[in-house]
Amino acid sequence: MDVKVGIIGATGYGGLELIRLLHRHSGISSIDLFTSSEEGELFSHKYSYLMNIYDTPLHKIRIEHLAKMDVIFTSTPSGVTSKLLPPLIGKGPRIIDLSGDYRLSAKDYTEWYGKDAAPETSLQKSVYGLTEWNRGAVKDAVMVANPGCYPTAVLLSLLPAVKNGLILTDSLIIDAKSGVSGAGNKPNQMTHFSETNESLSIYKVNKHQHIPEIETGLARFAEKTRPITFSTHLVPMTRGILAAAYAPLADGVTKKQLQECYEDSYRNETFVRVMPPGPKFSTNQVYGSNYCDLQVHVDPRTNRATIVSVIDNLVKGAAGQAIQNMNVQFGFKESEGLDLVPSYI
Repeated sequence: MDVKVGIIGATGYGGLELIRLLHRHSGISSIDLFTSSEEGELFSHKYSYLMNIYDTPLHKIRIEHLAKMDVIFTSTPSGVTSKLLPPLIGKGPRIIDLSGDYRLSAKDYTEWYGKDAAPETSLQKSVYGLTEWNRGAVKDAVMVANPGCYPTAVLLSLLPAVKNGLILTDSLIIDAKSGVSGAGNKPNQMTHFSETNESLSIYKVNKHQHIPEIETGLARFAEKTRPITFSTHLVPMTRGILAAAYAPLADGVTKKQLQECYEDSYRNETFVRVMPPGPKFSTNQVYGSNYCDLQVHVDPRTNRATIVSVIDNLVKGAAGQAIQNMNVQFGFKESEGLDLVPSYI
């Protein structure tokens, strides 16, 4: 199959990762790159590392051009695709949106993002693209809401235990840390080198827009859920997320049961690896790859579980998962274009 791809937001970090990964995909016949402000500029002039690889002009965003694509990836700031995409949804191309505009109900989106939501008719056509837990719905979806980076790491780490009733959810605490690329490539004070270098910061305390996405995801796939405490931190590194979740064990649950639950849940999943306890568990073991690595611990003194996940926020947390969803939709092998060994160093 030869698939024609369109990417809106190609000049951002998520768009660049889409290009890098799709370039090695055997089923892609063409990639058109769209811009809202730099029509006609050669992409390799903007990003010289792509010289002789993508010496192609950026296209103006036109609905009639986009409608000719087989699949459209949108990697834009929140608030853009809620207005841009409704005329295209269900009109031909499959759409995979990497922004937050189609992940939540209109009420939650307006409350947590502070912006106008997409039309209700468009939201109803959207399928949440957490591939390992929703690939059946993704396969036939005309519109996929690609999960956020933090929710991907957190949901993959919690869903087996929550779904099987192995942990209690009434006091669920999640502590997550991310590299600076998660904030996008638009500079601001928080991501300025002088502000991030040699510093660790906490931000959006109890107000992060991914809180309702995580809570909705837990309820969608596991039903038994309560409000969570979710804290996010900025780490002076480029890529990576490490999320540690802390929860009381249900009565009588052992470390062996918890470990076996995770191994059984993800035994046949290419991109989720359940690791044995070891001396080191870090973001660099998934750097540049589509893997989510998990590690499960139990503290017998407190009878609490500590479940830790690591992902590359730009790959499994964004572009990689989007391509994984595309592979499901078009019947490709799920690892097509994504069978990358992590860089590590």
